[in-house]
Amino acid sequence: MKHAKFVSFTAVGAQTAQKAAALLPDFLTERYARTVDPSLAGTQLSRFAQQAMVDCDLIVFVGAAGIAVRAVAPYLAGKAFDPAVLVIDEAGRFVIPILSGHLGGANALAQRLADGLGAQAVITTATDARAAFAVDTWAAAHDCTVIDPENIKYVSGALLRGETVGLRSDFPVCGRLPAQVSLDYAADSGFVVGFDTKAAPFAHTLHLVPRIAYLGIGCRRGTDAQTIEAAAQAALDAAGVPWEAVRGIASIDVKQNEPGLLRFCENHGLPLTVFSAETLQNVPGDFTPSDFVARTVGVDNVCERAAVCAASGGRLICRKTAQNGVTIALAQRDWSVEFDEKQLEGKKL
Repeated sequence: MKHAKFVSFTAVGAQTAQKAAALLPDFLTERYARTVDPSLAGTQLSRFAQQAMVDCDLIVFVGAAGIAVRAVAPYLAGKAFDPAVLVIDEAGRFVIPILSGHLGGANALAQRLADGLGAQAVITTATDARAAFAVDTWAAAHDCTVIDPENIKYVSGALLRGETVGLRSDFPVCGRLPAQVSLDYAADSGFVVGFDTKAAPFAHTLHLVPRIAYLGIGCRRGTDAQTIEAAAQAALDAAGVPWEAVRGIASIDVKQNEPGLLRFCENHGLPLTVFSAETLQNVPGDFTPSDFVARTVGVDNVCERAAVCAASGGRLICRKTAQNGVTIALAQRDWSVEFDEKQLEGKKL
């Protein structure tokens, strides 16, 4: 679950923060009313901001925009890392995203809170103000990692100048393309959707990596995280898949408490999904059988079957590889590049 912190500075602001927080049931929310809660007396706003910038997906300041700007400015890390930051005036009339409008989803969250509060969302990003296609918004909405966020400015700048940008995709492109986006045009700026982060079909190439790959892992009892890491890296390298594409880890349920595997998942911030032997055995497909594995855990293959199962029946892109007692396979779920009607026709602000 995503994490949000609200901070307010007056009694009226505290009431607005309470109303706004209630509009985000999908977030774990914390509210800090600095002039209302005696326990916050003497605490530094800068310390609050420093911690929130690290551990939150969303920070909402209910008060003056200047306070928010000064609080977060020393801790900015970059477009790809900063959380969404919003400002709401204490009376709840305006909701203003001031940081991470696209990648962090601040613009969409501002509109959501404004709708719930009966307020006005004040969106200042140029692509939104001009109803132009925003490649970073599309990436965030479709769970794609932006590898080189510094190149967003080239794609967005070209679109705002009325130029055509290129699109290259390793996946099927379905339906219509947004205005000024072309699969065939020899553009100076464009974006690539795929696993090859070195591809450079444009002078200014933005790489978007869909998070659709799943690592299936089997290991001996007591295998440490470093050994699993080395085997996983070897499999990813062999398949030409970057870590940014990995959405999760999968294994058999007897490994759900394996310390090395859990530490490996924690190191990468990835969820571990486990399946019973029966579930794995019933996964349709052509898998690499092992009599030893079947006798040990009750299914003839763990890593390939677990990867495909986690990928919702997707295809194997790296079959079973074995290294130092660790077996690794890689599967990707079915996925295509699609643009919704708002991205095709523009947005009403």
